[in-house]
Amino acid sequence: MSPVHPLDEAATARAVIDENGTLIHWNEGAHRLLGYAPEEVEGRPAAGLLAPEATGAPPGSTDYHWHGLLALRHRDGRVLTVWLLAHRLERNGDWLVVTPLDAEELRAVRSQALSALDAPLVRAVLAQSPCAMAVYDDRLRLYGVNDAMSEVIGLPEDRIRGLRISEIGDQRAGAQLEHEMADVLASGRGRDVETYTRGGGRDRPHHWLARIAPLTDTEGRVHGVCVAAHDFTEQYRARERLQLVNEASVRIGSTLDVTRTAEELADVCVPALADFVSVDLLDPPDNGGEYRAEPPTAPITLRRAAHRSVNPGSPEAVVEPGDVDVYPASSPQADSLIAGRPLVAPNADGTLEEWLNWDEVRGKRVREYGIHATMSVPIRARGRTLGVAVLSRFRRAEPFTADDILLAEEVTARAAVCIDNARRFSRERQTALALQRSLLPQSLPRTAALEAASRYLPAARAGVGGDWFDVIPLSGMRVAMVVGDVIGNGIQASATMGRLRTAVRTLADIDLAPDELLTHLDDLVVRLSAEAGAEGTTGEVGATCVYAVYDPVSRRCTLARAGHPPPVVLLPDGVPREIDVPPGPALGLGGLPFESVELDLPEGTVLALYTDGLLESRERDLDTGHRLLCRALEESSQSLEEAAHAILQALLPAGGAPDDVALLLARTHGLAASDVATWDIPADPALVAPIRKQVAEQLEVWELTGATFTAELVVSELVTNAIRYGESPIRLRLIHDDETLICEVSDSSHTAPHLRRAKTFDEGGRGLLLVAQLTQRWGSRHTPEGKTIWAELSLLGEE
Repeated sequence: MSPVHPLDEAATARAVIDENGTLIHWNEGAHRLLGYAPEEVEGRPAAGLLAPEATGAPPGSTDYHWHGLLALRHRDGRVLTVWLLAHRLERNGDWLVVTPLDAEELRAVRSQALSALDAPLVRAVLAQSPCAMAVYDDRLRLYGVNDAMSEVIGLPEDRIRGLRISEIGDQRAGAQLEHEMADVLASGRGRDVETYTRGGGRDRPHHWLARIAPLTDTEGRVHGVCVAAHDFTEQYRARERLQLVNEASVRIGSTLDVTRTAEELADVCVPALADFVSVDLLDPPDNGGEYRAEPPTAPITLRRAAHRSVNPGSPEAVVEPGDVDVYPASSPQADSLIAGRPLVAPNADGTLEEWLNWDEVRGKRVREYGIHATMSVPIRARGRTLGVAVLSRFRRAEPFTADDILLAEEVTARAAVCIDNARRFSRERQTALALQRSLLPQSLPRTAALEAASRYLPAARAGVGGDWFDVIPLSGMRVAMVVGDVIGNGIQASATMGRLRTAVRTLADIDLAPDELLTHLDDLVVRLSAEAGAEGTTGEVGATCVYAVYDPVSRRCTLARAGHPPPVVLLPDGVPREIDVPPGPALGLGGLPFESVELDLPEGTVLALYTDGLLESRERDLDTGHRLLCRALEESSQSLEEAAHAILQALLPAGGAPDDVALLLARTHGLAASDVATWDIPADPALVAPIRKQVAEQLEVWELTGATFTAELVVSELVTNAIRYGESPIRLRLIHDDETLICEVSDSSHTAPHLRRAKTFDEGGRGLLLVAQLTQRWGSRHTPEGKTIWAELSLLGEE
């Protein structure tokens, strides 16, 4: 119905015929034309209205529009030869059949304003104008068209005069334009409308800019509308191409993941370029090598990385993502990769048919979904072939054009660089991750001082960083804990981490205090940075670190940090809190002091050392992250393994951490006073024998008599050296657990002994050599009061 005059139905005879040829709609105009009421013909075959002598063919099943003369049978028996226009409705297989009634009579009674259009000069101007123009009256029925519009519509003016625009062509586009024309007719204000439709005189749909203007008389009254149609298909397609290229540059390569990048390529191309797109890639060469520069040879094995369709679920796909398929020489994929350029099929050589006959499953899908054109585009980057993208059309009727090929090449080239970058990143990431994991502790040592649990998680999307952790046993049952973070990522960061971890272990082995150890480590990082600059590598070397030493005898812990997040401590009867440790400068600045703090830790205290990747997040601030850490630690501190899992669950997003994360949890233990024995020794060599006897008696109390002989020899040598070469006061201390007996002799001299080889006639120099042979470890450490010489004896196997 006309949106302006709903009762203006009798001006057009309109009928709808379903795909089986049955009349399903019959309007008042059709009743006027042939005399049949709707109830007499609806539901009956439309062929029954044809006169026996009818000539001309009605529309076929493959047509989209049809027009011609048909002899129709009137209800009173007369035969009427009528010009009919038929359109296939887009939503189904039905046909709309129309013909105008009384067009000339309607035209004759129209207003003077429209009649002026019939003036010879005006008609000449309209006829010769290159712009397609049509005039519609105040009932939105066609009044007249010029030659250009008649060519666009593909129908002569005298046949379609009196029809509405929705009855002349594409139903969807016509209904849209008719609604806009009604608004212009009512408001008197013109407007521009873009539409996409196939004109009767065009072989494919075009993009049109319809300029709709009101036709008014001298008094401003609106008597109709004028529609000027401008074909801007080329401009529209150029704009679309630019928009697609811009969209590809934004959307493709958002991550450094090969599969996701392939999915983004398919997403960009559907439906802008094709109805179905598949992306198949060559498997990476063995041992992480480079792809070959020369084209591959058929048959070619490709792995499906991604596909996308206008149909949900991509039912056209024969291969699922992750699966491998082999493409023979007759396939578009193989031919395109071998040729090194895009290929469109079907083509003159008929290889597509040969391939589809060979691949029955794929041939069946092509026929089932009506795929009529494919374009295979090689995915190449840096002179290497990575795979192929195949674009197929079945919903879009038009074939691929030269512009489509250029556009597909441009988009695929952008995606190829991103895929290659993602592949190189993945390869370097796997190498760096393997190096990182090989440099980190494979397991934490068991010590009497504490139990520990650890976690290391590489960044989900960035390169592997240089986070590390370690637990280092020290002399006197003490243990060191360290967590560090090298600035940067990749293999270089992992290698630097390995060097720093080795340096920390070496410095810890000589029992440096935490602040002194960080000072030496800072010097090392400065040298590494200088070496990196000399070698021309980019960026300076830098790191942060926190180092703690816990003594289970005194239950005291000494900590220092270099630009690192402060540890969190949970006392047995308290709540988690940060330890107030002076922050110190990051390693690599050089020349700046570090400070340490010392605090008492009751047995059962939990320490949490971590890198900044655990707390940092774009979704929350550091204070919120710290509260989540403390809450997770408090709620699950009974088990360190469960606590480590809970902390990561609470703080890290589901997709993984944006930065590397290292976490070290430790629960302190204390040695009982009964496991430690201490003697103050006067500087008298004659007292060495009584001291040995006291040691033997203590070992008997501890039920360690199997170690008495060795312990007496070691104590005798260490005490004698302290009396002879050291300074008072001198102190002997024995410490033991289930596996180790430790003998320590301390004095106030800062001169440390060293192992040397005694000559044949030397009277001394064999004592420390004897100690080294009898014990599993020995050494010395400096203290604020002097030095301590220590030796460890294994109790495993002793009775």
